[in-house]
Amino acid sequence: MRVLEGLQMPLEGKNALNYWWRAKNPAIIFFNFLIVQLCRHLPSVSLKNGLYHLLGMKIGKNTAFAYGATCDFFFPELIEIGENCVIGFNATILAHEFLIKSANVGRVKIGDNVLIGANSTVLAGVKIGSNAQISAMSLVNSDIPPNCLAGGIPCRVIKKL
Repeated sequence: MRVLEGLQMPLEGKNALNYWWRAKNPAIIFFNFLIVQLCRHLPSVSLKNGLYHLLGMKIGKNTAFAYGATCDFFFPELIEIGENCVIGFNATILAHEFLIKSANVGRVKIGDNVLIGANSTVLAGVKIGSNAQISAMSLVNSDIPPNCLAGGIPCRVIKKL
């Protein structure tokens, strides 16, 4: 992960999220936000994938986003999802995080045949190996190896598959 360059905080005592508009052009963020919110509610998997491609996300064949799944609208171009994946109900995939005095950005790479369980969150900079399964309500804050079942807060390998 890298610190978001150009997001220096003035000495006003405000946290980094107050300066979100310095992270990227606000017009691009607004457009991305509208597309991501639309995709959360669309029933068509292929239409969702097409719209996410429009934002710069790399999505493999036969990958499906369930209802309510949300992808980062600040940096969608940093998200890569392999083939035949399922992104579960209300799951969230983030490529950035605002902290008190800075902001970080990291590429998210999800392998092939990965299941991200319902209400799970994948944080910036994480890699999830192929054939991994992430249980529901997990916080994926570090890399997950391939061919395993992982879950929890924070997410840990439960067993090899």
